[in-house]
Amino acid sequence: MSASPAASQNDVQVSGQPAKSGNEQVKFRFCGDCSNMLAPKEDRFNNKLMYCCRMCQYSEEADSACIFRNNIYNVIGETAGVTQDVGSDPTLPRSNKRCPKCLEVEAVFFQSQQRSAETGMKLFYVCCSCGHIFQ
Repeated sequence: MSASPAASQNDVQVSGQPAKSGNEQVKFRFCGDCSNMLAPKEDRFNNKLMYCCRMCQYSEEADSACIFRNNIYNVIGETAGVTQDVGSDPTLPRSNKRCPKCLEVEAVFFQSQQRSAETGMKLFYVCCSCGHIFQ
């Protein structure tokens, strides 16, 4: 097993932001010899987690036991899944509501995507010209 002289040279953070204490970031690891992505592997003899290259014999000890993190968010945005090109969808209803951004008068509209008891019916408009989403 070869140790990495500077493990931070082989790390790429998934989020692009520095790790916060208590909120550990999972990083991609890359081989220092052949630049392939390292895979987590258990060293049963020494009871350690290692990152090993599948193409060559390079390996390094993991600095954390976390190899995967799945953050689940319960909040769904009111305009979830809406893209700017919905203005060209001929199946959506149209309105003569004026866009506050470009002042055009054609927009498509849809109901809020958030489903909860305290959320009333909200209409959102998407400008057919610039794609701006407004109420």
